[in-house]
Amino acid sequence: QSVSGSLPEWTSIVPSDEQLYTGGQRYRMLEDASILAEGYAPTKHSTIFSYETKAESITSFQLEQLNDPNLPRSGPGRSPEGTSALSEFSVDYAPLNHPEQTKTVKFVQAHADSRIGKASLKPYYDDKGDGKRVIGPVEYAIDGKNETAWGIDRGPGRRNLPTKAVFIPESPIQVPGGVRLTFKLAQLHGGWNSDDNQNHNLGRFRISFSTLPAATLDPLPRNCREILAVPRDQRSPRQIDELFSYWRTTRDDWKPQNDQIETLWSRFPEPSSQLVLNPRTHARKTSLLDRGDFLKPSKQVEPGTPAFLHPFPKDATPTRLNFAKWLVDPKSPTVARSIVNRIWQEHFGTGIVASSEDFGSQSETPSHRELLDWLSADFMEQGWSLKKLHRFIVTSSTYRQSSQVTPELLAKDPANRLLGRGPRVRVDGEIVRDIALSAAGLLDMKIGGASTHPPAPDFLFSPPASYGPKQWKLQKPGESYRRGMYTFRYRSVPYPMLQTFDSPNGDFSCVRRSRSNTPLQALTTLNEPLFVECAQHLARRTCLEAGSTDEERLAYAFRLCTARTPTSDENKILQQLLKNQQQRLADQPGQARKLAGLTAVLVQDAEADSVTLATWTAIARVLLNLDETITRE
Repeated sequence: QSVSGSLPEWTSIVPSDEQLYTGGQRYRMLEDASILAEGYAPTKHSTIFSYETKAESITSFQLEQLNDPNLPRSGPGRSPEGTSALSEFSVDYAPLNHPEQTKTVKFVQAHADSRIGKASLKPYYDDKGDGKRVIGPVEYAIDGKNETAWGIDRGPGRRNLPTKAVFIPESPIQVPGGVRLTFKLAQLHGGWNSDDNQNHNLGRFRISFSTLPAATLDPLPRNCREILAVPRDQRSPRQIDELFSYWRTTRDDWKPQNDQIETLWSRFPEPSSQLVLNPRTHARKTSLLDRGDFLKPSKQVEPGTPAFLHPFPKDATPTRLNFAKWLVDPKSPTVARSIVNRIWQEHFGTGIVASSEDFGSQSETPSHRELLDWLSADFMEQGWSLKKLHRFIVTSSTYRQSSQVTPELLAKDPANRLLGRGPRVRVDGEIVRDIALSAAGLLDMKIGGASTHPPAPDFLFSPPASYGPKQWKLQKPGESYRRGMYTFRYRSVPYPMLQTFDSPNGDFSCVRRSRSNTPLQALTTLNEPLFVECAQHLARRTCLEAGSTDEERLAYAFRLCTARTPTSDENKILQQLLKNQQQRLADQPGQARKLAGLTAVLVQDAEADSVTLATWTAIARVLLNLDETITRE
C-alpha cells in the first residue's frame, strides 16, 4: 500500500533558450521538460543550467535519465553503448534579490534505483591520464572527487534502461522571496580525444526539485509505477511478469533465486544494435535555402514529384512508403532501368549507360537504348527478380563470347561498347580477397552476421592516421575468412587492402567504381598478411590433395587460381621457379619454416616437410599474384 500510495510532487526546471548551448554541448527542450543532448559531443565538459523559483524551502533534487530513439542504442546516455557517467552533481543557490550571495548546497545522501559496484573505465574512455578514474554507485556523484562518477552500466540487457536518482541536502534550502538555482553536471569521464566515440555524457535527462519534507526516491521503477495505474483485472501477462520481477528483488526469502538470476545476467551476451525507422508524428518543415546556406531558409516547399513523370496518386499521403510505390510503378521505368544498368555494369565492366551514377540530362547516351528498355520491362514483369536478371545476362551469347580481342576489333571498338567480345575486367576489391581465400580453401560462405576485423596495422586507428582513436578487435583464428563484404570499415579509416583495390570510402555513395592498376596492388597480394596466409594454406592444400609429381601439383594449384591448366611455356617457367626455390630453401631451414607458416598458421602434422611446404608457398604467392587470377574474362 505504501508503494502504490501518493508520491511527492517534483517541479521540473526549464532552462532558458540561451542556456541550451553550454560547455560545447547543444541541448533541446522536449515537451515533458526533459532535455535532449544533440550534435557534437565533447568528451569532457560541464553542463550548467540556472533556474529561478519562488519556492522558499527546497528539500531535495531529482535527476532522471530517460531513453530516446535519437541516442545510441536509445540511451539514456550518449556513449557508444548508450550509457553515461556523472562525475559530480552540484547546486549553487542565491537569493533573487541578492544574486551575488551565492552558496553551494552540501549533499549528504544520494539514492538511485540502479546500483553498480566500483568498476574501471573501458579502454575507449582512456584519457591518457593516471588511470584513477572509476565509475560506481550514485554516491560518487556527490563525493567531491572528479575521478569518481555515478555509472549506469548494469551490463548487457540492462544498461539501456531509464534510471533516476535523488540528492538530499544537509538542510533544506530556505530563502524568503525566492531563489536562483544553478545546476552543474560535471561529465569528466570521457576519453582524451574530442570525438563522439569517446564521450560518456548524459543523453536525455530531466532535473527537478521538491519542497516536501519527506520527498525521496520513488522505490518503484517507472514502468512498474505505470503498470500499477492500470486496474488489476486489466493488466496483461507481461505487465504482471514485470511487477513480479521487481517484487522478488524486495524479498529476503527470494535471495537464492535472485542471486541465481544475477549470475545468469552476468552471462548475458553483448548485443548488437540496428537502426530502425521511427516515423515522425509531425512532418518536418523543408525550405529552399538561399544560395545553399542552411542558415538562410527562404520559401517553404511541400513534398512532390517531377511534373514530367507520371503523377503521384491524389488519394495517397506523401509518405516514404507511398513514394517507394510510386517509384516502382510500371509507369515509372527509371528505377528498373537504373537497376538493370548497374547489374549490366557488374558483368561487363561498363553499363549500357556508362554514367550509371547519372541518368539525367547530363548522362551519357545509352549504347543500346532498346536493349536497356527491354531488359527493364522484362525485369518488372519477372517480379523484380535479381536472380532471374543475373541468370539471363550470364547465359546470353553476348556474355559468353571470348574476351580475346583482334587488332581489327580493338581499333574499331577499344572500349567494347558494341559488345563484339566478352568482358574482361579486374574484379572488385572484396572479390580479390575472396578469390585468394577460395583458392586456399579457407573462404567462409556463411551469410549474414556481424562484421569481421581482419588483421590491419595498429597505426591506422590512432592519430594522425585517424581523426580519433578507433577500436579494432582482431578476430580469432579462422574468423577473418569471411567474404570481403563483411569486413568492418570506418568512414574515415578505410581497410587498406580494399582501398588499394579501389573500394570506395564509406563517407559517400558510390555507384561506379574506378579500376586502377598500380604496383601497390601487386605488393598487397604478395605481402599482405592474409594473402601470405592464403598462400601457405594453398601450398598445404596442393601437397595434400594433388598428385605426387610436381607437374600434377602445378596443374592443380594453377587451376585453383585461374580455372585452367597452365600452358607448356607457363609450366616450364613454374618448374624452373620451383627448382630454384627448393635449392634456396634447403639451405635455410629456419627461413623455410617461417615462410611455410609452421610456427603460427599451419599445423605441424602436414604430410610434407617444411622445405617442400615453403617451396610451394612461394609458388602459391606467384599464382595468387597473377593478373589472370583476379581478372574475370
